[in-house]
Amino acid sequence: MIAAAGLDLLVGDPRWSPHPVVAMGCVITGLRQWIEAWAGDRPFRLRAGGVLITLVLVLGSGATGWLLERLLLPQSPLPQPLAALLVVIALASALAARSLRDSVLAVLQALPDLPSARDRLSWIVGRDVSQLDQDDILRASAETASENAVDGLFAPLFWMLIGAGLWKAGFSQGPGPLALAWAFKASSTLDSMLGYKQGRLRWLGTAGARLDDLLTWLPCRLVLITLPLVSMRWSQWPTTVRAAAADGRPDPSPNAGLSESIFAHCADVQMGGPNRYGNTWINKPLFSSQSEKATAYGVRKLLNLGLRLEGAWLVVAAGCFFLQ
Repeated sequence: MIAAAGLDLLVGDPRWSPHPVVAMGCVITGLRQWIEAWAGDRPFRLRAGGVLITLVLVLGSGATGWLLERLLLPQSPLPQPLAALLVVIALASALAARSLRDSVLAVLQALPDLPSARDRLSWIVGRDVSQLDQDDILRASAETASENAVDGLFAPLFWMLIGAGLWKAGFSQGPGPLALAWAFKASSTLDSMLGYKQGRLRWLGTAGARLDDLLTWLPCRLVLITLPLVSMRWSQWPTTVRAAAADGRPDPSPNAGLSESIFAHCADVQMGGPNRYGNTWINKPLFSSQSEKATAYGVRKLLNLGLRLEGAWLVVAAGCFFLQ
């Protein structure tokens, strides 16, 4: 896992390289077309179809990861160094530290050219960016960096660690780090593609969105309680965690509000406020309202805190495994 994290930071997700999430997206698109043709506008059928898509994608992705993990067994036909390399590459594909960092920094580097910055921002956020000024672009960059740090880095890393723990406990034939990480990535991809409360997706995307919320719930709260430990004096931990939890709790998402709130408090960057999605305005609660508005420096600080916490998680996990 340490090698996979290092590979992710080194090369990220090159555009020329095939990626599991692309394959997951193709499966979702194909199944969605088939189910919508069968279900029409009938809510019950759409909900049932959503459950079917979720089961096929999550179980299929987990099973594919499990089969790749079998390459590490002594009876594998591949040489162990080659098998280990393939598994490390597959594990790295579940992490998104480098791609998230590069995407956010690309927005910052485009400023103060607003059209260019808006275009780059549109690739990583779902909100309407056409009217955003520089302050709004910086705030959106900070918000997507903090929310996607949990979704794209810490949640899959958490499930990798759970899989490694199962192996360490003797369940070597069960799902391991790659199987659980890819199963999580499948649920996250489902949520990003179908988790919208509009049209048929109000019913079709329900199962995937709820599963993603469930699988992200504990990793999000681990970030909440550990990020202050790598970003400030430990004596500030209780007040910071309480303040971040209080700010994030009113958010309608069980995880996004807490993710943004703890990063806002630890990076001293104010987040939240009105966001436009198509023709709909959504007012999010303010996070760290006493801090300054987002700046390029604050966004970079936020990204660096995420990398620091990733390293801390891996060091602690490695220590726990070696001590057992």
